[in-house]
Amino acid sequence: MLLLPSLLRRARAPPRLPPRRHLSRLLDRYGFVAPASLTPSPREPPRAAAADSAAAKKRRAKKPPYRPPSSLDRGGRPPARSDIPFDFRFSYTESTPASKPIGLREPKYSPFGPGRLDRPWTGLCAPAVDATLRDVAAEDPLPDAERGLEEARRRERERVLGEPLTPAERAFLVEKCQKNRTKRQINLGRDGLTHNMLNDIHNNWKSCEVVRVKCLGVPTVDMQNVCHQLEDKTGGLIIHRHGGQLILYRGRHYNPKKRPVIPLMLWKPAEPIYPRLIKTTIEGLSVEETKQMRKKGLHVPVLMKLAKNGYYASLVPMVRDAFLTDELVRIDCKGLPKSDYRKIGVKLRDLVPCILVSFDKEQIIVWRGKEDGSLQDQTQKSFPSVSDSDGASVKNETRDQEQTPSDWSSDESSGFSSSDEVPDDKPVISDPDPSRAI
Repeated sequence: MLLLPSLLRRARAPPRLPPRRHLSRLLDRYGFVAPASLTPSPREPPRAAAADSAAAKKRRAKKPPYRPPSSLDRGGRPPARSDIPFDFRFSYTESTPASKPIGLREPKYSPFGPGRLDRPWTGLCAPAVDATLRDVAAEDPLPDAERGLEEARRRERERVLGEPLTPAERAFLVEKCQKNRTKRQINLGRDGLTHNMLNDIHNNWKSCEVVRVKCLGVPTVDMQNVCHQLEDKTGGLIIHRHGGQLILYRGRHYNPKKRPVIPLMLWKPAEPIYPRLIKTTIEGLSVEETKQMRKKGLHVPVLMKLAKNGYYASLVPMVRDAFLTDELVRIDCKGLPKSDYRKIGVKLRDLVPCILVSFDKEQIIVWRGKEDGSLQDQTQKSFPSVSDSDGASVKNETRDQEQTPSDWSSDESSGFSSSDEVPDDKPVISDPDPSRAI
């Protein structure tokens, strides 16, 4: 009796479904195998295949990491050697070997790059002759080796220049280099004649016998020095000059394939530390007299206003003429970088000559010195006037042409223009042109 209910419940229960694998016999009949992407767990590769793939990875050479190209990497090459017989400087017109600094702003890192030049860097220049050979105590510290280099350079320059140009040849080359004929031009700015500019001049000489050089900014205060350095460092000859525009001739026997090796500077070296330009007291005056002179100088009428990147060749003669009647001269330098008008003050001190009083409020104030005139007499003997020296240099360069007074008047007047900031009776030097910053 007890077994009857359980049997009845079993009889009423629905029949159980067969297992899922018995619903379809296609798998057993056709041997279907699902692809690896549909299987929930990928099949493990055989051990032999796994070993082969691991060995292939080991045999594959690793790709070296990317290294950007660098001009400092010599690749095992020896340092460059140059036979140019003069010291390498950053600027040849704005630095002189006679001015000695009192210190350096950074260690003596060569701007040519480490191991790229066979000359050591002294912090100021890369000398052509070892500086340890100089005898400072001697009357002529220039060693015999350096004197021999200078003589060899002079003979080589005479050989390359060859015979003087005829007037017809000179006129043809000057006309060929005018602005309406060619756009090739080298801009000489506030840094003056730099070392890398020598390479640019020789590159222009590959395709043309002459190259046009436009001079603007601080170096134009002493154009005689600019012309001398251009001819001395490049070996060429200036055949024409109008204001700040120079035309440099390469010579009859110049061979571009035998041009000198000029290693390039990779960066501008830091300028050394020089003594202070403005002293606490002016030499020969007391403290109170110095203060009164500086206050008086700020109220002196302005001699001229300098424009940025202008042509300043007439500045030195104008200051000399002003000293005939006034003891203090003020030059307005508003808008000029501080380094520019300080360099102009140094050039005025050496060329006029005069005594620097102050650079306050962007003004150059200079004093002619005491009434005895010893300073002026000393300068007239050592420094000829700029107009006379420039006229003599042009006469020597052309050899057969003399510069007329009308040319000088046009050169001086080309740098003047009117300005709303100053009265009409004050000349303004303009004619801006982009130049590199210091």
